[in-house]
Amino acid sequence: MIFDTLEDFAPALPDRRAIVGLDLGDKTIGVAISDSLRGTATPMQTIKRKKFTLDAERLMELISARNAAGIVLGLPRNMDGTEGPRCQKTRAFARNLTQITSLPITFWDERLSTVAAERALLEADASRKRRAEVIDHVAAAYILQGALDRLRNIAREGGS
Repeated sequence: MIFDTLEDFAPALPDRRAIVGLDLGDKTIGVAISDSLRGTATPMQTIKRKKFTLDAERLMELISARNAAGIVLGLPRNMDGTEGPRCQKTRAFARNLTQITSLPITFWDERLSTVAAERALLEADASRKRRAEVIDHVAAAYILQGALDRLRNIAREGGS
């Protein structure tokens, strides 16, 4: 099931299970995973895209191996907040995923996540080659960490 907001997504998640974050590109999919307490996002790997069925099969292998409870997809909005063709592709990918998994899926605004990931890698003095290898799954971790932080705030708001 697809949830448009984290507020709706949160109740669909079982406790103490990881969440997967995805940075969907035309050529690659960056994958990140949270810990079971959903405090920290960790870059996992980058999948080179082939076709949806193969990409989805690989994602489902990773998700089941980690017993993940849900999926957060980075939504590439335009800088003015509007949605363009890349958002439509991401939403279509999410709809297609619902055909092969019952896990809850939601979106997180990914504006500037790749810029933040690139900056962090530059600060870590990563070589150009290394940055190219890891940028997508580091960006996925930025996307997922933003969603985790918001989920924590939702839990606090609900508990008060």
